[in-house]
Amino acid sequence: ATGTATAGASASASATGTATPTAAASSAPTVVPGTAFDDLEKALVARFGEPEGGGPRSVTTVGPIIGADLIRSSAILIIIGELFILAYLWIRFGFRFGTAAIVALLHDVVVVVGTFAILGYFFGLEFDALFVTALLTIIGFSVHDTIVVFDRIRENRIRHAGEPFGAIVNHSILQTLGRSISTSLTVIVTLTALLLLGPASIRTFTLALLIGVVSGTYSSIFNASQILVAWSEWDARRKERSAPAGRQVRPLSR
Repeated sequence: ATGTATAGASASASATGTATPTAAASSAPTVVPGTAFDDLEKALVARFGEPEGGGPRSVTTVGPIIGADLIRSSAILIIIGELFILAYLWIRFGFRFGTAAIVALLHDVVVVVGTFAILGYFFGLEFDALFVTALLTIIGFSVHDTIVVFDRIRENRIRHAGEPFGAIVNHSILQTLGRSISTSLTVIVTLTALLLLGPASIRTFTLALLIGVVSGTYSSIFNASQILVAWSEWDARRKERSAPAGRQVRPLSR
């Protein structure tokens, strides 16, 4: 009797064109993309009211794909910038000066990226588009400081032609040290004020600049110039080792 009643109910449902939903189907959740953001936006509007202008000023989303693209774009821009700087310094000062400046710039980039990686691991600090802008700004600031030192080295090589190259570099650094420190301190004070009192939207940019300025000041004084001295001393030792061999060959050729 029960089977007959069930069959009749099924036939009746088929005849009327309706179907009874199952319990599993009725309890299945519906996922709507963007619902979490919409709920958050509604909660903020209910709490603080409508923003000025009738809507949010900007909405930034950084996902895995965008993050990978950001890293790739950053690397390409940095490489292009380094190549242009190398070409300029190579033409103006020579290959050694250009190479030393590029090594110092790479040091600054590694310091900033490494510091942000550590801060991101412990404090959840994230990279964004402004971070790329900060890296390019740091490269420009650091190479400008390095060029000032290199230009003084080139002038002192003419004035003090008989002195060792290491002594010339030392004099040049001491002559430009006050200018480098005063310029960097002015920028550091300004960036510190922006970091503490500025809006949260530019704190990543400001922090990256602050770290880069400190690193750039250090590298232009202690890295780039010392690379030049070490390279010059290595080249002098290489020529000294090769000179006796050259003199020994001459008698055999006569």
